[in-house]
Amino acid sequence: MAQICYYFEAASQMSKQERENLVVSVPSGNFGNLTAGLLAKALGLPIKRFIAATNANDTVPRYLETGEWDPKPTVATTSNAMDVSQPNNWPRIEELCQIKGWGLDTLGKGMVTDEQSAESVRDLNARGYLCEPHGAIAYRLLDEQLQEGETGLFLCTAHPAKFKEVVDDILESDIELPGPLAKHAAMELLSEDLDNDFDALKAVLRRVQ
Repeated sequence: MAQICYYFEAASQMSKQERENLVVSVPSGNFGNLTAGLLAKALGLPIKRFIAATNANDTVPRYLETGEWDPKPTVATTSNAMDVSQPNNWPRIEELCQIKGWGLDTLGKGMVTDEQSAESVRDLNARGYLCEPHGAIAYRLLDEQLQEGETGLFLCTAHPAKFKEVVDDILESDIELPGPLAKHAAMELLSEDLDNDFDALKAVLRRVQ
């Protein structure tokens, strides 16, 4: 429910004409954010269409292409918040589209590899926008599928600093942490590493009781 607000906030910053031709590309793993966008549309927000942007865990784009639901084993990617091969929000999307009479064939879709995502992070950085891999996936598919006369909007997953190691590696840089995050990064680390051993874990749990 909270994510619905993002779409209204973004649309409020556009002109009436832009809103009437708005295409939103959503980085999608478990498909909760896209569900929120469709609910925003159901509530009256004039979004023309959506693009479901995934990484290599591309069950939904393949399903929309073939009509066959065929999840593969989940694979690890640099856009790890989207590493979901069986999104449990997808039935909600299908049900909502059926209720509203929105054909699934109107939903844009696509898969972006880690290499392509990195290319898009570098492209956006060259344009003056610091992005992270999830948002870069949404940007890339939006750039490929946006049609003349449409206004494009792509969503990101979080501040790039949340994925600092990946972004630094892609850009060969050392991005600056935002103030609140930098403050906590400097605090003492209270966690400890444990071997993959139940007795070791049990000993720690008994120690803290």
